[in-house]
Amino acid sequence: MLGSLRFACMLTLAPLALAQLNSIAQAAGKLYLGSATDNPELNDTAYVAILSNNSEFGQITPGNSMKWDATEPSQGTFSFTGGQVIVDLAQGNGQIIRGHNCVWYNQLPSWVTSGNFSATELTSIVATHCGTIVGHWAGEIYAWDVINEPFNDDGTWRSDVFYDTLNTTFVPTALNAAREADPAAKLYINDYNIEGEGAKATAMINLVQQLKDDDVPIDAIGLQGHFIVGEVPTTLQANMEAMTALGVEVAITELDIRMTLPSTDALLAQQATDYASVAAACNAVSGCVGITVWDYTDKYSWVPSTFPGQGAACPWDENLEKKPAYDGIISGF
Repeated sequence: MLGSLRFACMLTLAPLALAQLNSIAQAAGKLYLGSATDNPELNDTAYVAILSNNSEFGQITPGNSMKWDATEPSQGTFSFTGGQVIVDLAQGNGQIIRGHNCVWYNQLPSWVTSGNFSATELTSIVATHCGTIVGHWAGEIYAWDVINEPFNDDGTWRSDVFYDTLNTTFVPTALNAAREADPAAKLYINDYNIEGEGAKATAMINLVQQLKDDDVPIDAIGLQGHFIVGEVPTTLQANMEAMTALGVEVAITELDIRMTLPSTDALLAQQATDYASVAAACNAVSGCVGITVWDYTDKYSWVPSTFPGQGAACPWDENLEKKPAYDGIISGF
């Protein structure tokens, strides 16, 4: 009898032990679990081998090669080379692609930021840029972060060349151009520090409601998910439910959970718990379509260069070995 019970337990645990992230996310009813990548990393064959395993990752986001400075470095002159490399990789692997991004205050070429354009001119520039890059990959991209990081943390609008010249009209301009260029693509507004309830999340909800009231195309809200170990908002699930109640989908678009270095067993255990909490929150919200980690390995994480003294934010370590966070994601689903 004990032997039979032990064998039954082994059968129950075996699928979990063998589970891979995208497979288990899809088994839970999600569309994907994915990863960001960037072109310089694609020379690392060991890295690419894991990235290309569509049982681990069902989706890829280009970290930089679809941004404005990469795609329209001078006015009216477009380059799709870097983005196409990642699109080709994902399609060859049977992975879906999130486009990132159309309009963002950062990584803009100087011709945009220093052009002193009139409102009419800048409106045309935004529409042309978004329509051209979305149209170039029409039918090939699942979703686009059309508007990226429009808000300050207090919920006010960020001061940048777009808002300062156009007030909020750049948002419908970009969304309308994207919809016309690719009617099938899901159109997202993407931001950080909107994961928990608060002024910034409320500002996003109010914006999306206003856009819907105005019949502006908007399909989704992207919650970036750049967290700190031990500080994942307890209101994440409730907040996503409030967002999906607007009639849009949501996704965790740029997940990493950083810690103050050096990492310890205790920090890694808490990180695993935190990754599990995020996965469980997405799992509990039917309108949360998936999670993208911002990249999958500490080897290529943006965190150490941006937050000195912090790092170890990803589910794989710098040696491409899985960390406890990996099992945390599986347990969350």
